[in-house]
Amino acid sequence: MIDMAKARARTTTRKVKDRWKAKNWYTILAPSLFNNVPVAETLAESPDSLIGRVTEVSLQDITNDFRKSHIKLLFSIDKVEQNTAHTQLKGHLLTSDYLRRMIRRRKSRVDGVFDVETRDGALLRVKPFAIAEKRIQSSQKKLIRNVMNEVITKEGKAKTLNSFIKDCLEGKTGSEIYKHCKIYYPVKRIEVNKTEIIRLPTVIIEDEKPEEKPVEQPQELPKEPEVPAEEEIQPEKPESEPLAEDKEGQVEEELTAEDLVAEEKPKKKTKVKTATKKKTTAKKTTKKKKEETSVS
Repeated sequence: MIDMAKARARTTTRKVKDRWKAKNWYTILAPSLFNNVPVAETLAESPDSLIGRVTEVSLQDITNDFRKSHIKLLFSIDKVEQNTAHTQLKGHLLTSDYLRRMIRRRKSRVDGVFDVETRDGALLRVKPFAIAEKRIQSSQKKLIRNVMNEVITKEGKAKTLNSFIKDCLEGKTGSEIYKHCKIYYPVKRIEVNKTEIIRLPTVIIEDEKPEEKPVEQPQELPKEPEVPAEEEIQPEKPESEPLAEDKEGQVEEELTAEDLVAEEKPKKKTKVKTATKKKTTAKKTTKKKKEETSVS
């Protein structure tokens, strides 16, 4: 009994080691495909314990686009430097509620699983699915799967791993499959449900960047002649003022043909008036002669 009491006393005297205080915080960065954006933070006792840890992040948190909230990305930590952890893309998947919204009664769903090798030597497993508006036969489903396989293998051989996954996330791969399936059967929607990276790229190939168009420099407009201010404009003084006779001659020369016509018109009126006066005088003389004859 005495030994048991001594042992309990020793355990109480020992300092309890707090594991949480011994751990450190590490920031997790996204891969270079997503511009190394900080994604999350995690606790760990040592950097070695972080390697291989998988984090799940929504694409909305990286791109700030709420339309991409149904896409989940899986990142695995492969390297730790100081307090930052670098990751690699492990794959992506769609949320279950998003899939349930698209699948309804009296519709057919066509799933496919294909292994694709990219141009840079990476191997990944792609799982697309298609939804038809009506129930279709098994032969039609088989035809749609064959079209899926042809398009995905063709796209994978022509592109690198980063560009292929980027097209899957943006929906370009699904739209390309939709164009080829449309010939055989009018499918409602096609999307890539899940991707899993089995083997990392063996050859480093840089993605082709879009060509930047040269910036056109604005052409300089011709400068307008400067107009002097009103105060600066001064009337030019004549060298010598003309004489009065010269002024009269200049005024006579400046008379136009309209002025001459206006001067001639009143002269005619005066002639008419003189003719009427002569007629009145002649009438008066004839009256006087008649009166004289009557009196005699």
